[in-house]
Amino acid sequence: MAEDSQRSSAAEIPVTSNGDMDQSPDEVFNRDSFSMPPGALNLSESCVTSSNFASTTEGIIESGPYKGSASQPTSPVAPVAPSSAVASRLARSASDSQAEKGTMKGQPNSGAVVLADDLKNPAMEKLDLVRKWSINTYKCTRQILSEKLGRGSRTVDLELEAQIEVLRDNKRKYEQVVKLAQTLANQLSQMMQTQRQLGDAFADLSLKSPELHEEFGYNADTQKLLSKNGETLLGAINFFISSVNTLVDKTIEDTMINIKQYEAARVEYDAYRTDLEELNLGPRDATTMPKIEQSQQQFQVHRDKFEKMRNDVSIKLKFLEENKVKVLHNQLILFHNAIAAYYAGNQQQLEQTLKQFHIKLKMPGGDTPSWLEEH
Repeated sequence: MAEDSQRSSAAEIPVTSNGDMDQSPDEVFNRDSFSMPPGALNLSESCVTSSNFASTTEGIIESGPYKGSASQPTSPVAPVAPSSAVASRLARSASDSQAEKGTMKGQPNSGAVVLADDLKNPAMEKLDLVRKWSINTYKCTRQILSEKLGRGSRTVDLELEAQIEVLRDNKRKYEQVVKLAQTLANQLSQMMQTQRQLGDAFADLSLKSPELHEEFGYNADTQKLLSKNGETLLGAINFFISSVNTLVDKTIEDTMINIKQYEAARVEYDAYRTDLEELNLGPRDATTMPKIEQSQQQFQVHRDKFEKMRNDVSIKLKFLEENKVKVLHNQLILFHNAIAAYYAGNQQQLEQTLKQFHIKLKMPGGDTPSWLEEH
């Protein structure tokens, strides 16, 4: 009986969270009854029971309200290890908390990856553009070389090509006319300067030679009149040069830019047309059919571009011809009337020609700023 009482008292020892008995059972019961809600599970409400105190097996923890012990132990008891169920429950709660922390830390990392992908998209787009440009350049270069070697065929619009060739020839001739007119203006300017100097010399001699005063005076007046008429003629020639130069360097050059774009579109069209013809001559199977369809789509795109550029160039040439006729008609009349009036000595007609075309002469030294403007 004494042995049974010792076993029962040892089997009902309250266990704390670490398996040691730190407080008396009554204090533990009173503390847990106020701190824990009814029906809640706590290690302080558990007791260890064993069928055999001398057995080496671990105690089994049973949940339930604390009932107290029949007798208080009089000697300290060795610490009791918690059961495997408690250990597994504690390990599971620890792993869950670590998983939650890992999830919270993993969210910024996933966002960083998305940002990295976004940053790579522009680079991939640029790389794709470079790849397409390289393929297009290779095909166009191959087409140009094959045409020069006489191996490839090219699309030709006979009427449009003839108009373009005439425009190029006229452009070269207009540039030559502008160059010659500029030479004439420079020579006229030098002759005017010589005439002014010669008139000043005659005027000086008329003052110093009383016996030849009238003769020197007549020549002085004639040279000054020629110099003045030369200034009027020079203004008309400069206006002619400026107008024709604008026609050549701006109006015609703008059309030539469109012609260059048309020729580039024609080369691209012929290059993709040649590729499509080569694919159509080959076998048609599951491997080549996607390539043929893709080539057909690219060919259609460049065909539409070529036809659009051809229509634009045709319209440009039409409007250019009308503008060119109008501009050159007025400028050629101006040039003719000014030259005829100058060599005829008709000063009034020469001045009337300048007024007709609203030409204002620049006074000698007018481009030079005055002393007050400089300071």
